Amino acid sequence: MERRALRPQGWADPKGYENGIVVHNSSSLVFVAGQIAWNERQELVGAGDVTAQFRQALANVLAVVRTAGGEPGHLVSLTVYVTDKRAYLAQTRQIGAAWRELAGREFPAMALVQVADLLEEGALVEIQGIAALP
Repeated sequence: MERRALRPQGWADPKGYENGIVVHNSSSLVFVAGQIAWNERQELVGAGDVTAQFRQALANVLAVVRTAGGEPGHLVSLTVYVTDKRAYLAQTRQIGAAWRELAGREFPAMALVQVADLLEEGALVEIQGIAALP
């Protein structure tokens, strides 16, 4: 599988995401349901802490991808839902460090969406993803 970032000519390089990803050759697509900061016992971790919840939600997304036989570099799209974009933006440095620790330095196409609330009480972050496995 060939995975290539799409960066239109003349655009500034994105920071912490890609504008788009193209995947060539036959691959299996993995659609990861929205993951929150639950541990393996479905207990919410990181109460009130956006970075801790982002980290756990991302770890959960990656666990699903790994279960399918993939790895972090196979992620091609992520949608991150947050209940407070200002809290998220205030912690982008720490969130970026969590990303690099768990997923490395490759980034998928991403969107960040602020929502009024998430289904689980106390959840601040939910991440939904798509991976393309060779």
